[in-house]
Amino acid sequence: MVRKFLLLYAAICTAPAAGQSLGDRVDDLFAAWDRPDSPGAAVVISRGDSVFYARGYGAAQLDYGVPITPRTVFMVASVSKQFTAYSIALLAMQGKVDLDAPVRRYLPELHEYAMPITVRQLIHHTSGLRDEFGLLAMAGYRMDDVITKDDILRLIYRQRKLNFEPGSEYLYSNSGYTLLAEITERITGQSFSAWTRAMIFEPLGMHDSHFRDDHSTVIAGLAQGYVTSGDSYRMQLVNYASVGASGLYTTAPDLARWLQYLGDDSAEGSDIRSLVHTRGALANGDTLDYAFGLAHGQFRGARRIGHSGSHRGFLTWAGRFPDHDLSIVILSNLEEFNPSDMANQVAALFIEDESLVNFEGVYYSGELDTRYTLSVREDSLRLQTARGLETTLRRTGLNTFVSPTWYLSEISFSREDSRITGLSVSYSRTRDVRFARLDP
Repeated sequence: MVRKFLLLYAAICTAPAAGQSLGDRVDDLFAAWDRPDSPGAAVVISRGDSVFYARGYGAAQLDYGVPITPRTVFMVASVSKQFTAYSIALLAMQGKVDLDAPVRRYLPELHEYAMPITVRQLIHHTSGLRDEFGLLAMAGYRMDDVITKDDILRLIYRQRKLNFEPGSEYLYSNSGYTLLAEITERITGQSFSAWTRAMIFEPLGMHDSHFRDDHSTVIAGLAQGYVTSGDSYRMQLVNYASVGASGLYTTAPDLARWLQYLGDDSAEGSDIRSLVHTRGALANGDTLDYAFGLAHGQFRGARRIGHSGSHRGFLTWAGRFPDHDLSIVILSNLEEFNPSDMANQVAALFIEDESLVNFEGVYYSGELDTRYTLSVREDSLRLQTARGLETTLRRTGLNTFVSPTWYLSEISFSREDSRITGLSVSYSRTRDVRFARLDP
């Protein structure tokens, strides 16, 4: 199922000068946490089928001075969702789940709302279900209480109203993923932990991964989550004993294997990989960035597909930059750590913003009878109007930019094939004023 996956830990010490220099730059990014008296992070960076760099920074257990290594186990919070969604996708491919069927077909305890919620809407966060963590807090639970799947299901089943009509909006809801795990258990007749181990983790060689549905289970090599408290740290207790929305315990190398599998372009498994990358859609036809537990985005004009997680001192991000054959996993045990931002900083070491030069040129608007000149200076794209005003554009997507100039707050470029042919400028009261690119 999986192509050969090489964990080249020795390369950290024996890489040639160019590779070692890049590794040093990664180390510099994490230097603030590279101390025995601080929580930190495990990092794995992969290029293609092999691990380019793998290191741990800081302490997994401050009480005992246990350092973080790449093999340290973390609770990865909402990174769990892509495995829950994959489970449902696998059952759908087997004809055991209809993604467009009402959820009540599988879970009749769910309230019968005026408009039925479908399985697909649970996956894409368009169900309208109230979020389980908000419901738990309102019901008097504390996050360090023991919270079981049955506790959460009872709350979800008791709800009589939705946040909105199913399919009409996107609103992230952990409740939907708890229901997806419950659907998996009822169809397979196995616990979600056992089924995912047999059908996902073992086949992919993810031997250090499992969903923990019993908070008292001992996990060897597990990190402790922390939150900053003055000049020290406090432990964050994780007694959450539910699975689906969260609950996956794993390592950075195991997640790197998973990302390699998702990016595999071989024929085996291509149908399900295509399905889990499929974005959701609203009833009005708008396409979402969210697929099957995977969020699509952009970084420096390159595709960025991944997911973050945050719970009780565990902060995580795992994702791919497929245009550059790059995967990054960052798992932390510090509440204030920002793994998504750190992943972008790591990616910036590999992905240059050379594509900015493609936007250079002169653009003309017949509606305004004026020209804008775009050029790259000091690693930034600058726009100069015919009257000499200059503003710096900040990239937000493959073809989109913003600027601090109020009447040029949004700028979007148009293309034919790969060639940029024009742009449009907008602000809140004047939208989509078009400029054609003049040939050099």
